[in-house]
Amino acid sequence: MNLEKLKHTESGNFILLAGPCVVESEELLIEVATKVCAITERLKIPYVFKASYRKANRSRSDSFSGIGDEQALEMLRMVGDRFDIPVVTDIHTAEEAVLAAQYVDVLQIPAFLCRQTDLLHAAGRTGKVVNIKKGQFLSPESMQHAVNKVRETGNDAIWLTERGTTFGYQDLVVDFRGFPAMKNYAPVIMDCTHSLQQPNQSSGVTGGRPELIETMARAAIAVGADGLFIETHPNPAVAKSDGANMLKLDLLEGMLERMVKLKSVVNSL
Repeated sequence: MNLEKLKHTESGNFILLAGPCVVESEELLIEVATKVCAITERLKIPYVFKASYRKANRSRSDSFSGIGDEQALEMLRMVGDRFDIPVVTDIHTAEEAVLAAQYVDVLQIPAFLCRQTDLLHAAGRTGKVVNIKKGQFLSPESMQHAVNKVRETGNDAIWLTERGTTFGYQDLVVDFRGFPAMKNYAPVIMDCTHSLQQPNQSSGVTGGRPELIETMARAAIAVGADGLFIETHPNPAVAKSDGANMLKLDLLEGMLERMVKLKSVVNSL
């Protein structure tokens, strides 16, 4: 990763991974990046722009999955270049690792795929930062094996992201006892939005509890999270993916102001 692009790393703040769930249009990416860059610059938060170039894990085959791989990846590279910030996107196969690494700085391994050895090895071999989401079906301690698979390639630039554990058929819970365990293996990021999903609804459209996003962020900062992952959109009601658990863009600034204050208190303890 181009570490020079990760501004404010000496500020003592958490890292922020934020953006829309998926690339919908160039206009959306620019709108979100413009707003979030202004906020993070003022608050001195290291910022990584996030958007998936393709969604491969939709419940229904008629759900929106993307505008086209190379077109979306080109837009992500444009955001990185235009705003001088690193960019993260999901990958799903070893072939995608090679492709996406040409456009972005951080490769994200979806939670459902965090045990896929070939995928982890391929991501590691690109030399990019690899952000591994903890599987909804795994203990925090199990994530050491995913980290080791990437390290076997000689790549030590690894993050882990907590996104909740399956609780029954249609809910997730977050066990904050897992943060100190995972921090033994790599820096830990809290996915404040996907952890509030209500998946596997009978309609085939995932539900969510976005009113609890700040609650998740507060708890994560309090237990020592190194970063926050927040999907945000100007109008989640019309978002083409995961709108039910995204944060409305206008609410982001106030929430981050409060999280910076909380992080300062935690750092002083």
